[in-house]
Amino acid sequence: MILDDGGDATHLMLKKYPAMFKLVRGIVEESVTGVHRLYQLSKAGKLSVPAMNVNDSVTKTKFDNLYSCRESIIDSLKRSTDIMFGGKQVVICGYGEVGKGCCQALKGLGCIVYITEIDPICALQASMDGFRVVKLNEVIRNVDIVITATGNKNVVVREHMDKMKSGCIVCNMGHSNTEIDVNSLRTPDLTWEKVRSQVDHIVWPDGKRIILLAEGRLVNLSCSSVPSFVVSITSATQALALIELFNAPAGRYKSDVYLLPKKMDEYVASLHLPTFDAHLTELTDEQAKYMGLNKAGPFKPNYYRY
Repeated sequence: MILDDGGDATHLMLKKYPAMFKLVRGIVEESVTGVHRLYQLSKAGKLSVPAMNVNDSVTKTKFDNLYSCRESIIDSLKRSTDIMFGGKQVVICGYGEVGKGCCQALKGLGCIVYITEIDPICALQASMDGFRVVKLNEVIRNVDIVITATGNKNVVVREHMDKMKSGCIVCNMGHSNTEIDVNSLRTPDLTWEKVRSQVDHIVWPDGKRIILLAEGRLVNLSCSSVPSFVVSITSATQALALIELFNAPAGRYKSDVYLLPKKMDEYVASLHLPTFDAHLTELTDEQAKYMGLNKAGPFKPNYYRY
């Protein structure tokens, strides 16, 4: 089995050990970027084993991405800098689940929040939530904090960083260290001053400095702790996916990418409800019949968006 985050183990096996790759019983992938790469492999006909897309199961997207990031973005920035958030101008690149979580937290502390988006639906959501949707170049000279959360590459490049004001904090909440073009800062004209672990000042010839956190890697994994409760939810989801693929009878899963069955998503959620002393209401036979549901679930169709 392969338990992957970002698709790196899958691609390494495929590239270096193609014969062994064919012997793999299944792949479980938990990140946006990794799932994207799996779908690419599947489209190209190179995926010879079944894969489970855990990233898009509700217990992953909402909890690991939205609720956890809502708390850990503040934690990361507070632990690594002495910033006060009230009145600060922040631009968040990407308004997916991670971007939404970051925005909620920063808005709650009094930040002025701007969003950059490529997707008209996410951009409309951001607008309805009360955020200005802008192009990065429009605000880059004025903002105090830049946070990337897109899962893409070269979202913040040297051209942007040259325009930032002195003291601007730059960090990444997206998948990997590709979002901020850190290599473009490793040039003879710029001086790197290590303030402490995970915090670098990059000094321009005129004395301007920007504060780069975790060298562009995931700031919440580098500079803060991730609550064990959230890890419990996503680990349970991944474990169930591994068990499902391993025990599946021959033929249930072809060489393709599958979503975690809804029943398992609900099961993971129900395991974590006792923590909050939360008591679920049960449907009567009549209600279940009226809704066309099984009393034990699943309660929502696969296309339902929570």
